[in-house]
Amino acid sequence: MELIIKFLIFPGGVFLILLGGVLSWLDRKITARIQYRVGPPWYQPFVDIVKLFGKETIIPESASRLLFISTPLIGVSALFIAGFLLWNAVISGSGFIGDTIVLIYLLTIPSLCLVVAGFASANPLASLGASREIKLLLGYELPFILALLVPILKTGSIKISDIINYQIQNGAFIFSISGFLAFISVLLVVQAKMGLVPFDIAEAETEIIAGPLIEYSGALLAMFKLNKLIMFAIYPLFITTFFWQGFSGCNIIIGLLKIIVVVLLFTLIRNTNPRLRIDQALRFFWMRLSVVSLISVILTLGGL
Repeated sequence: MELIIKFLIFPGGVFLILLGGVLSWLDRKITARIQYRVGPPWYQPFVDIVKLFGKETIIPESASRLLFISTPLIGVSALFIAGFLLWNAVISGSGFIGDTIVLIYLLTIPSLCLVVAGFASANPLASLGASREIKLLLGYELPFILALLVPILKTGSIKISDIINYQIQNGAFIFSISGFLAFISVLLVVQAKMGLVPFDIAEAETEIIAGPLIEYSGALLAMFKLNKLIMFAIYPLFITTFFWQGFSGCNIIIGLLKIIVVVLLFTLIRNTNPRLRIDQALRFFWMRLSVVSLISVILTLGGL
């Protein structure tokens, strides 16, 4: 019973939604200030989702009904489990051997759900968006895995708590050459995983309207919006945990400031770069970021 409460309340579902909403608002507020606008109130992300849950859900006649309905639910479920796994490891130090591998797989599922949702919609623009998303996925997974090898090789473990404890004793990885390069790689990959500019190629409002989500409405669209909200509660902690010691070894204020710094970097990147074409993004991930990640692995093996 205690485990169920933790999964649904803290550090699970409700906590992830609340924190993700606040960090999403922070991203939108900073963006507004950069563009000389006032920006939304703090509760706007929650209002947007609640409003969508009250709208009618329309399912296209030619869509694959089962896949169309199930994909947003699967995506949210995967993120709930991933968020609980990560936050629980950070807060209580609990986990299991190989939980890093499980976490990586869980964080891939929302992107796959977006791909399946696009093709299940039976809409040409949605299929185009899904095609772009799968290409992005194939592009950024290589530098992502290579970069994550850095903390794994430094600690000799694939357990999240071991990675945290090693940094407490020896210092955060971000302050080493290899760790900093890996941090930059993961930061840019996460930008793509969250569908933020300059890697919002799959949705690209000015080109293909909403890409894979063009046919979604009502509660199902709200679930996809909830996906992105929860990502704001998971990915900043993911980055700080694996490369910047997370909350461990410092008070909660310092830990939250680290997360805010990462969100700020997301915001600055997406407000200072134009959207890339899909071929430009693939070249960037395969030919540049993969090289940077590989160099970080080599430096790690060299003890740097």
